[in-house]
Amino acid sequence: MPKLGAEPIRKAALINAAIEAVGRAGTLDVTVAQIARSAGMSPALAHHYFGSKDQIFLAAMRHILGNYGRAVRSAGTGAAQPRARLDAVLQASFDAENFSRDTVAAWLNFYTLAQTNPEARRLLRVYHGRLRSNLRASLRALTPRPEAIAETLGALIDGVYLRAALSPDRIDSRAALALCANYLDEALR
Repeated sequence: MPKLGAEPIRKAALINAAIEAVGRAGTLDVTVAQIARSAGMSPALAHHYFGSKDQIFLAAMRHILGNYGRAVRSAGTGAAQPRARLDAVLQASFDAENFSRDTVAAWLNFYTLAQTNPEARRLLRVYHGRLRSNLRASLRALTPRPEAIAETLGALIDGVYLRAALSPDRIDSRAALALCANYLDEALR
């Protein structure tokens, strides 16, 4: 007989195990069995909850995106000024949870999966749309060219993640934040 309330706990464990497994491997070349073993359960149970490795990974990316959204809202709480709201987006992008080695590796693999998986592509479009919208909304009050700056800043954030994913060195979130903030300072002059 199944344990009542165990499903959300097990799903969360599988999601966290997927993020860690992709982070360790640096690729999606991990198996459901490896993810399940890391989560302390059987591959059959992982398949029962998610159906496939891609579905586990998409659930992991939804989890990462949810954490990112909460971090943006938390950092932006009380940020009434447009520049403070922009800084909140940057702070959330490079905070300890969102810019960890495992999360960065998951993002890189998410971009790769989005090239071939329609659901991943749609999720990535939603993320990009929200990021652009958040950036443009604040930039409109600060510059006559909010679209161009939002596009460049979004590309810069993605580029910093890409470099971090490909670097064997420790990820320096302060340097990443400073790079993006410095670009924003220059663009708003």
